[in-house]
Amino acid sequence: MMKESVARFWREIPQRYNIIGNKCTVCGRVFFPPRESCPYCRRKSLGKMQKIQLSGKGKIVTYTIIHSATEDFEDQVPYPIAIVELDEGPRITAQIVDCKPEDVKIDMRVESTFRKIRQDGSTGAIYYGYKFRPMR
Repeated sequence: MMKESVARFWREIPQRYNIIGNKCTVCGRVFFPPRESCPYCRRKSLGKMQKIQLSGKGKIVTYTIIHSATEDFEDQVPYPIAIVELDEGPRITAQIVDCKPEDVKIDMRVESTFRKIRQDGSTGAIYYGYKFRPMR
């Protein structure tokens, strides 16, 4: 029997490589991260939240440029962090990549991409997650 590698373990967690939210089947609102019940419908929505794959496409609502970062991200400065409103409605905070910080604009269309977030020096584990890039 072959021992699972850390990389394989991470690849097999669907939330790591997909933006999965859920939708209230009572009112139709979409949430990310997923919720147990809809805060608008309350008890009516218990057991009525449907898992959905979000498109990963949206627009920048607001952003800032990070010039002074924590130790894990020092080599990336300056970099933009934005609040992205997905086409389905939820808002996500994420790093914007594949463009110059000065090219980031409010209302800019973006799409999710999965990238290396950081690497643990002691274990060598590489952590991946979503970031957003300008729509192609």
